[in-house]
Amino acid sequence: MFDQNFVFVGVLIGAIGSASYAIGTIKGKIQPNKVSFALWSVAPLIAFFAEINQKVGIQSLLTLSVGVFPLIIFLSSFVNKKAYWKISKFDLSCGALSLVGLFLWYTTRVGDWAIFFSLLADGFACIPTLRKAYKFPESESAIPWLADSSNGLCTLLTIKTWNFAVVGFPAYIFIINFILFIFVQFKVGKRAKKNQ
Repeated sequence: MFDQNFVFVGVLIGAIGSASYAIGTIKGKIQPNKVSFALWSVAPLIAFFAEINQKVGIQSLLTLSVGVFPLIIFLSSFVNKKAYWKISKFDLSCGALSLVGLFLWYTTRVGDWAIFFSLLADGFACIPTLRKAYKFPESESAIPWLADSSNGLCTLLTIKTWNFAVVGFPAYIFIINFILFIFVQFKVGKRAKKNQ
């Protein structure tokens, strides 16, 4: 295992990736799904406070960063009208399910359950972006997703006590962002469509 300060390396990599995504959004080269990014800023921040309550430690910085960085991207999506992505009923349905997850967190308020429901909310918020990255990879950039996945991996490499409160969010961030990277980098949806 790496020294716990290695978490800062992951957060820095995530910050660089998110900055490039925000710049791409401002320039109109990337069209983020506003439903995903709005909810991605809420769910991790809730999980961050739950992790603080569970005394997770320095690894909770990953969760804080994956709440703050999407908020910056969400706000940057209002700067350039070319950064617009049409929000569908499907997106709103996923957003509603994400809000249900947040409501369930609010009703339980128990550390591990709060983290679980925040992960569930974050997952539902991710579905519209997963779908968009699969069908329209040209509306995305692969490198920021790889950077966020690296952020999760760096945090996982510092964990000494393996329990749900400590591992849950970093493992989720590592996996979901790596899937998004694969979808965008290798245009998986476009290739699958060609092979049909």
